[in-house]
Amino acid sequence: MIFIKSKDSNFKSDFQVLLNRGKMDMAQVSSVVQNIIQEIKTDKNKALKKHISKFDNWTPNTNDDLKICTISMEKAYSNIDNQLKDALHLAYDRIKIYHEKQKPKSWFDDESNGTILGQRVTAVDSAGLYIPGGKAAYPSSLLMNVIPAQVAGVKNIVICTPTPDNEPNELLLAACHLCGVNQVYKVGGASAIAAMAYGTQTIPKVDVITGPGNIFVATAKKLVFGDVNIDMIAGPSEIGILADDSADASHLAIDLLSQAEHDEMASSILITPSQALADAVKVEIKNWLVKLPRQEMARKSIQERGAIIVTDTMEEAIDLMNEIAPEHLEIATDSPFELLPLIKHAGAIFLGHNTPEAIGDYVAGPNHTLPTGGTAKFYSPLGVENFMKKTSIISFSKKGINEIGEACALIAKTEGLTAHEQSVRVRLKTLRTGSI
Repeated sequence: MIFIKSKDSNFKSDFQVLLNRGKMDMAQVSSVVQNIIQEIKTDKNKALKKHISKFDNWTPNTNDDLKICTISMEKAYSNIDNQLKDALHLAYDRIKIYHEKQKPKSWFDDESNGTILGQRVTAVDSAGLYIPGGKAAYPSSLLMNVIPAQVAGVKNIVICTPTPDNEPNELLLAACHLCGVNQVYKVGGASAIAAMAYGTQTIPKVDVITGPGNIFVATAKKLVFGDVNIDMIAGPSEIGILADDSADASHLAIDLLSQAEHDEMASSILITPSQALADAVKVEIKNWLVKLPRQEMARKSIQERGAIIVTDTMEEAIDLMNEIAPEHLEIATDSPFELLPLIKHAGAIFLGHNTPEAIGDYVAGPNHTLPTGGTAKFYSPLGVENFMKKTSIISFSKKGINEIGEACALIAKTEGLTAHEQSVRVRLKTLRTGSI
């Protein structure tokens, strides 16, 4: 773990390491992913079966073997205990309520001359959702991807999730039943992205692909972008914490580790003007690590990609955090809303001592699919709009085109586009003379 002060002589170089935390060497895997995509485009299901055999250690015998049946989803749902079932329903309801408030509306504006301008917002026809599977399956990721698509009004939702050894994660299947989805396929990695982007005999082509994944998934999403839309290129999970002396060191330590236990590549960064708090958090991280079942992964993450930075002021801490633009940002102070206007870049902001990042992963309501690696400077969280598109509406009255048509024709003429110009002028002539 990096322990540095903002006034250290080597601070700039150490801080640059943190800014580069999300860099993925896609070039290293690009040729492999391109080959996978091309095989899927050419051989479709045949290639899918070959890739599943190679990467997931089982071989589908028929096309039907690629799909998870709804009966197994219903059975998985019935087998989970009532307490967990209630928790999943609570999460589903809160996520749905939050995302329903995001839904954009169509609008129309009538000008005094009879011109009508507007914007129509409609859902895409189909969406492909990639959900990590196997031992690292996260039903919460399913909820966070399916619900905004459903709220948007997407009619055709396709889910791909890897199933190593042909053993689907039961909790993931239960979440599928809860969400009412029925097109779930046992396909993972770049193969799944390619299958949803271009279609196979079994998996339909979609319009937009969302969901987290490893470097192969991220690279595949980048390569198919343009043929389909995507949500974002996401990297390893990360957390940033701004805190002062009012914060509990033990709470901050476990919050930092909550990201470290995700992935060895995860980043956990605390910035504080309090040296005493920084020292206390160091101790508490050690105390918490030995209690974690995933301590080996968390330890490697926190040692190699964790950082505690001590600044002179909270204002300086905020400036540094804005440069980092973290996926998750906790503000652990007594008056967090006073600092909120100063935060420019973060995927999600968690305010106050009683708001750990984990609450946002599951039941708060906002989406937990967030921009990583500093991309919060230009990406937004996954939401309803990722599954919708906007269409401009334009209708000119006779009076309307007569008032501004000359300006349009002049600009078109200046650009050398004669047909553009004349398509306006013939209408103006008709209006003014009654003949062409």
